[in-house]
Amino acid sequence: MKIKKNDHVLITSGKDRGKRGKVIDVFPENERVVVENANLAKKHRRPRRQGEKGQLVEIPKSLHISNVKLICPKCAQASRIGLKSIESGKTRFCKKCGQEI
Repeated sequence: MKIKKNDHVLITSGKDRGKRGKVIDVFPENERVVVENANLAKKHRRPRRQGEKGQLVEIPKSLHISNVKLICPKCAQASRIGLKSIESGKTRFCKKCGQEI
């Protein structure tokens, strides 16, 4: 997967299309990512102690990797990502400006 934790991404489809956010978690086996403040679902939380009230909590759900684009830190545009092989391994680069990420 070319998108990693703490990357800044742009959501390209779905109810949150156009939103930008930071990747909180990545699930490479399912090809899914969790972006903060995007794809929020409401969950009912039961009271834990006696006398406490239940709550409605919004939690971020995962998005498919194909629905997000990485925002290049150099050119500040959403772009596709390429991989280059170098001696020490692989590096990611922006397809728009060509800079390594």
